Amino acid sequence: MISKGLPGFRDFPPEDFALRAHIFRVWREVAARYGFEEYDGPPLEPLDLYTAKSGDEIVGQLYNFVDKGDRQVALRPEMTPTLARMVGARANGMKKPIRWFSIPQLFRYERQQRGRLREHFQLNCDLIGEAGPLADAEIIALSIDMMRGFGLGPQDVRVRVSDRLFLSSALRQLGIADAMTPLVFQAIDRIEKNAAAAREMLDAHLDTVTVAGVFRLTDPAHRAELRRSISAATHFGAALNALDEMGFGEWIDFDPTIVRGLAYYTGTVFELFDAKRTLRAICGGGRYDTLLGSLGGADLPALGFGMGDVVLGELLKDRGLHPSVGASIDVFVAAVTPADVEHVLKLSHELRDAGLRVEFALNTQAVGKQLNLANARGARLAVVIGPDDRARGEVQLKDLVYKTQEAITDSSLASHLSSLVNDSRLTTPNG
Repeated sequence: MISKGLPGFRDFPPEDFALRAHIFRVWREVAARYGFEEYDGPPLEPLDLYTAKSGDEIVGQLYNFVDKGDRQVALRPEMTPTLARMVGARANGMKKPIRWFSIPQLFRYERQQRGRLREHFQLNCDLIGEAGPLADAEIIALSIDMMRGFGLGPQDVRVRVSDRLFLSSALRQLGIADAMTPLVFQAIDRIEKNAAAAREMLDAHLDTVTVAGVFRLTDPAHRAELRRSISAATHFGAALNALDEMGFGEWIDFDPTIVRGLAYYTGTVFELFDAKRTLRAICGGGRYDTLLGSLGGADLPALGFGMGDVVLGELLKDRGLHPSVGASIDVFVAAVTPADVEHVLKLSHELRDAGLRVEFALNTQAVGKQLNLANARGARLAVVIGPDDRARGEVQLKDLVYKTQEAITDSSLASHLSSLVNDSRLTTPNG
């Protein structure tokens, strides 16, 4: 009996791996355009690296165990603690701001649902050592350009932004004490999908007038008015204005219900959603100026985001933007007789040295069967070697798409095939 894979973990056959490779390629290309450098860390870390940040309650969400050295360890559920350790060890000698990104595979023992598995790959981009508002605009712009890199526009993805400092000030104006702010933030974070948000605040002894004020603060009908009240002189206002100047204003929705559930965010927060709101958040992040220091790293202002491959992959499929699996080879080399096999082997080696993707039959087969395999592999070209052609110093070159055939001399074959494969006409039969 063939065993099944673990629930929440994925296999990547070629068609799925093509999507994953496409996502990684765009992530790396766009991050590089913003001057970000790639880093990585170990997938297995000491358990206390995560409990120090999130408390012992996180253990129920981890893949953790005692290793053979009697150490409490866990598969990494996130990258920020590793980042804090790495930056902390190097920060004094590094030019600021630090622009780092990584694409780790992360593991969490969570309930599976669409867009959430027990493992996923996640783009982490962090900008460290700059407290000014242009850093906020830069990191949000980077997340938007990631979407543009996949062919998505503002009609496909919305960037919902808010600011914890602005919201804290608004809550104070409602008479809510700072000590109550974390509880109200939790209620606001769930206010769109949890009818019990009002009850949570009332149970915390906020009066009905104050709770009504919180609901008015988060009401979509009042967001335009609230947005106009944000002064350009504030950190958040300057960041929003910078995004407008960058040309990203049409992507941005000011949304005070975005607070991000994690307590370590200290200012600007944002999330990316598909415009139809049929999926979970594509990306989330914000400013966390005190987190690195609290984790024992360098005490530097910082902000960043995480963008998972699972939801993003679902969105690309929904929009028809996922890549198709292309041809696995460029050229198939076929032998007419067993005596031609040694020439097939020699030619295949030469063509591979020339940078071409080449396959040949690994056992004796009729030419027709070999060409069927060439078609199955998606090859555009086939080279057929037979005794009569060899006697003339030639081979037969077949174009399997256009159904043409011509004799080519051995000496010019490699350069001719390379130019054909690299010709832009080969991207489509109608080139």
